[in-house]
Amino acid sequence: MHTLRASKYGLAIKKLPPSIIEVIDVLTKAGYEAYIVGGGVRDLILGLNPKDFDAVTNATPAQIKAAFGRRCRIIGRRFELAHVYIGRDLIEVATFRAPPKKEVTSAQGMILRDNNWGTIEQDFVRRDFSINAMYYQPRKDIILDFCHAIDDIKSKTLRFLGQPAKRFEEDPVRMLRTLRFAAKLKFNIAQDIVDVFTPNMAKLLRDISPHRLYDESQKLFTMGQLNQVLPLLIQFDVWKQIFADIPPTINPFIERVARNTDQRIQVGKSINPAFFYAVLLWENFLERTQFYLNKALPPAEARAQAGLDVIKRQCTRTVIPRFTETFIREVWEMQVRLMSPKPQQIESLAGHPRFRAGFDFLYLREKSGDTTTDGMGQWWEEYQHLSRDEKEIVIAKYNRQRSKKRHKSTETIDTQEPLVKDERPRSKFSRRVKTTNVTTDGITTADRHVATQSTSSENIDFKHPILKRKRVQRDLAHVTFGPTQ
Repeated sequence: MHTLRASKYGLAIKKLPPSIIEVIDVLTKAGYEAYIVGGGVRDLILGLNPKDFDAVTNATPAQIKAAFGRRCRIIGRRFELAHVYIGRDLIEVATFRAPPKKEVTSAQGMILRDNNWGTIEQDFVRRDFSINAMYYQPRKDIILDFCHAIDDIKSKTLRFLGQPAKRFEEDPVRMLRTLRFAAKLKFNIAQDIVDVFTPNMAKLLRDISPHRLYDESQKLFTMGQLNQVLPLLIQFDVWKQIFADIPPTINPFIERVARNTDQRIQVGKSINPAFFYAVLLWENFLERTQFYLNKALPPAEARAQAGLDVIKRQCTRTVIPRFTETFIREVWEMQVRLMSPKPQQIESLAGHPRFRAGFDFLYLREKSGDTTTDGMGQWWEEYQHLSRDEKEIVIAKYNRQRSKKRHKSTETIDTQEPLVKDERPRSKFSRRVKTTNVTTDGITTADRHVATQSTSSENIDFKHPILKRKRVQRDLAHVTFGPTQ
C-alpha cells in the first residue's frame, strides 16, 4: 500500500460538493472509517469533472442507516448498498467487501450474493479496475493506493485486478464498463483483457437482466463519447448482445446523431437517451411498417403495429420502460405529420409537446442524406426563426405549393385514364363538352343522334315537322333583366 498526498495530484476539499463531505464527516464522527472511492477520485486526478461521488466505509448498511436516519435507504439484494440523500444529491455508500466464504454463483460463474463484510485491504481486491481502487480521505488529505493505480493513470492503461476471464464471469457487465472507460478516458485496454474478450465471452451478457442492461445502455448514451464507443461495441461483438435485430453497422444517420449527442453534452445541454433508441430502431420500424402496408393495412394502423413489434423485440435484450416507449413511438409518428402538415395545423403542430424531438429527428435525418424528407427539415428549421407575420406568408406559400402538387397529381391520374371512342388525347375540359355542329338542314348532330335513338321504335324520319324546325337566335338587346313587374 502507498499513502500519497492528495494535494500533489490535484485533489482538494474545495473541489468536492458539500454533500460528499457531509457523508464522510457523519460517518467519521460516528466512529467509522470513510473514504471517497471510484470514478470520482480518478476523474479529479485526470482533471475531469465527476458527475457523482461514491463513499465506502467499514460500517454495515444497518449502521449507515442508523447514522443518517430517514435520509438513508438500503437497496440491493445481490450487492447491498446504502443510498444517502443530502438535499437533492444522492450519495451511494458501500461497505468494505471481503471474499465470500462460500461463493453463490450461477452456472456461468456470475456472483449471485456478495454481502460479506471485510477490511479495506480485502475490499480493494474485489474492485474491477486498478484506476477505480484509490481511496481518498479529504480531511486527512491522503490517497491510499494498493495496486499502483496512479501508474496506470499516468500510462493511460485500463487494467483489471485479478484474472480478466474470472472478472468477466463474475459480472459480465464489466465488459460494457471496459469499453465505456476506454472510450471516455481514451485509455488503452490491457492486452490480457483483449485476449479473453472474445465473441463467446460477450454472450455472457445474455445472462444479465434486461433491466440492468437498459441502465448500462443509458450510461453509454450519456457519457459524452458515444461516437467513440459504438465502434468498440461492434469490434468486441457486444452490439449483438444488447441490440436485438439492429444490424451491427453505423449508418450516416446513427453517426450524425451520436456526434450531435456528444456535442450537446459537452456544452451542458440536456439529452434524452430514449431519442437514441428511436434512432437505432428507425430502420427496423420502417421495414416492419412496409410489411404491414403490403398486407393492405391502413398507414396509421401499420405504423402503430410496427412500433409495438419493434419495441417488444428490443425488450428481450434491454427492457424499454413505458414512458420511454411512448416517447419513441411519438417521435416516429411526428415524422409523418412534419413531412406533410396541413396548412391550418402548422401553428398548433409547432406547439406540440413532442415537436422539438420530432423536428430534431427529421432534421438530422435530412442532414445525414435522407432524401425522403422532401426538404421539410430545413423548412421547419427556418420557420421557427420567423416573426408572426413572416410565418403567415410562409404558410400561404406552402399552401400554394401543396395545391400545385395535388393539381399535378390529379392531372397525372386523368391522363392515365383509357380512351374508349377517341384515341386522340384530350384535356379534361374537352371531354366534358359535347359537339353541337349544325347541319345544312338546320338539325344539329346532337338532335340527329337523339332522334336516331328515340324514333327507332316509332318510325319517325328526319323530315318529321318536329325535327325540321330551325333554331332561332333570339335578340337579347331588348330583353330587360331583373325582377318582373
